[in-house]
Amino acid sequence: MPIHFRNNSVRALSDEFLQSALRRTGTHFRQGRNRAVEATPDWEELRSRAHEIKKEVIHHLNFYLTQLIENVERKGGHVHQARTAEEACRVVEGIARSHRVQTIVKSKSMVSEEIELNAHLQKAGFYVVETDLGEFILQLAGEKPSHIIAPAVHKSREQVAMLFAQKLGLPEEMARETSIEALTEIARKYLRGKFLQAEVGVTGVNFAVAETGTLVIVENEGNARFTTTYPKVHIALMGIEKIIPRWEDLSIFLTLLPRSATGQMMTSYVSFLNGSRGEDEEDGPVELHLVLLDNGRSKMLKHPLLQQTLYCIRCGACLNFCPVYQTVGGHAYGGVYSGPIGAILTPQMQGFPHALPLPYASSLCSACADVCPVKIPIPQILLSLRYQSRKSDTLPFRSNFPLERLAFYSWSVLLSSPWLYRWIFPLLLRFSWLLSHPLFSRVAPAILSSYLKEHALPSLPSKSFYQRWKEYER
Repeated sequence: MPIHFRNNSVRALSDEFLQSALRRTGTHFRQGRNRAVEATPDWEELRSRAHEIKKEVIHHLNFYLTQLIENVERKGGHVHQARTAEEACRVVEGIARSHRVQTIVKSKSMVSEEIELNAHLQKAGFYVVETDLGEFILQLAGEKPSHIIAPAVHKSREQVAMLFAQKLGLPEEMARETSIEALTEIARKYLRGKFLQAEVGVTGVNFAVAETGTLVIVENEGNARFTTTYPKVHIALMGIEKIIPRWEDLSIFLTLLPRSATGQMMTSYVSFLNGSRGEDEEDGPVELHLVLLDNGRSKMLKHPLLQQTLYCIRCGACLNFCPVYQTVGGHAYGGVYSGPIGAILTPQMQGFPHALPLPYASSLCSACADVCPVKIPIPQILLSLRYQSRKSDTLPFRSNFPLERLAFYSWSVLLSSPWLYRWIFPLLLRFSWLLSHPLFSRVAPAILSSYLKEHALPSLPSKSFYQRWKEYER
């Protein structure tokens, strides 16, 4: 189904709680990130080094994938490669079936959301439990995450309390218990039993070190650590772009990620996973399975600009600073990935016309590029995708494209000719009242008429900048 960004945005704008939550959470994340960056003197140098490392990985992806696979298997792990979301789901299902398990616990994973793993496993008869608090809330509510870092940011404490009372079979009076501590304790007690029942644990992967075959998971709740140690089987899902070449490179990303995401110097838990449980080890999985997902990522490698989308480390900083996301929230984007990174990632994965509105869901203010820890040129990628969408013949106003080009060409001629501009400006000023007349929007070309339905044309100043400058000089 196509994404209806405009309709979703209208609903979001009328949701008072969502607007309040976006302001509160956005301010908290922005302030935290700014403080952490100020306390890191070599921040810009780290960003540049991270950009070059990711560039190296993407340009030599086959080499590093081969190296990672060899090292994971050398340590007793099993590696599966999935071209599509369906293949990845079938791999996970097959592993679970081979062990005849019923209960599967999961820690937070954007890749599992991307491939809709929960729905697939539940349809296949498995009982799947999300163990991240935010993801657990959304699973009970049957909703998608609205933020990469804070998936349930759009939920109030009252809504969570009611949800717990309804879905977990708690007494109705529990719905009146809305303290964060009490709600967290309810979730903790419920999930602890599920951990002890499960024989398969599924996680995502923040980074995979090709040189050593190490899988790295960063988190704040400890649920991922429980998911990877108690169950006998650990299945790690990972996009093929999450590779880091060398062990020494890892410290750069472990510095950038928490500061960009939550403003922390370091997350509460950082797990380094090296294969399956050894004979002399007391915990950890008996079997480790790494599922490498493509799902459209290889197509991005063909374009030197678009491939930089794969540099993303899923910190969510671009969401926290984007004026569009901070106004309409994550669900308006209609997919798993929201904000600026969703606006460039979803169209490349799902194509046009499904994700047609997303490259246009931006003011091109470049705030996202300014805060991206790996310096992804998001505005340039957005412009490239807009151009591609026009060539794909999916825009409803495609027929007016020549007229639009003529308008911009005429405007460029006007701005590049001082004498012509000075001659035309008084005429524009004299007849500017026509632009606001209702009749103008009726007779205007279709593309301009569509624009005027949602935008107010700026009023022309009484004097041009040139005139004001001359007066200033005098």
